[in-house]
Amino acid sequence: MQTTIHSTAVIDPGAVLGEGVVIGPFTVIDEDVEIGSGTFIGPHAHIASGTRIGSSCRIHSGAVLGGVPQDLKFEGEKTCLYIGDRTVVREFVTLNRGTKASGKTIVGSDTLIMAYVHAGHDCIIGSNVIIANSVQFGGHCEVGDYAVIGGLTGVHQFVRIGRYSMVGGIARASLDVPPFVMAGGHDSFRYEGLNLIGLKRRGFSSGKITLIKDAYRIIFQSGLLLSNALETVKAEIPEEPEIQEILDFFLSGSSNRKFLKPYNS
Repeated sequence: MQTTIHSTAVIDPGAVLGEGVVIGPFTVIDEDVEIGSGTFIGPHAHIASGTRIGSSCRIHSGAVLGGVPQDLKFEGEKTCLYIGDRTVVREFVTLNRGTKASGKTIVGSDTLIMAYVHAGHDCIIGSNVIIANSVQFGGHCEVGDYAVIGGLTGVHQFVRIGRYSMVGGIARASLDVPPFVMAGGHDSFRYEGLNLIGLKRRGFSSGKITLIKDAYRIIFQSGLLLSNALETVKAEIPEEPEIQEILDFFLSGSSNRKFLKPYNS
């Protein structure tokens, strides 16, 4: 495969381009950038220093990847943005690189990031994630694999969104979202049940779904304090990887963040 660079593109000699990379017109690629084989970079994009892009990605017009963090504590330290393979970044997306807090911002493989999304410094976005138009992430957010986030949602800094979860559009995601659930709401961000369609599409058996549903019925509908609800889940629900993942998510939460609220509270 032959690498193709438009005559108006500006490529720093220190950038490393794999085989078959295509660089569109008026795109700027800084030093200390690595782009994997077969990746397409559209016109008017800016790939800033410290960015690492995997193979067979598609970066569309006007995207700015690896920009300086919007953090007053940032002092120019060398940090990175990592993007996996086959990820699609649509028009005018901005992904900032990390700060000295973690040194990196990460986006996984096979993820779709639609137009006008912003992800702040030190975010970790998993693989097979779908992020709809104009979602805005504060710094240090975490998004698990196979999560879906609806358009125009704002995600507060340090919020965690678990695997296989779905956050509705125009939501104010200020609370941690555990795996396998749906969440939504602007004035009040709440639990809205299991992400049943998503789980079925990803091959979860009816038995697994029933166990997950039983666990969340205890956590969100029993009226127990969270600590007591988790102990009840541990005692009454069979030990399965998905149940342990739910327990681990709640037990590993930061003391500074709160969890999703039940829909009837």
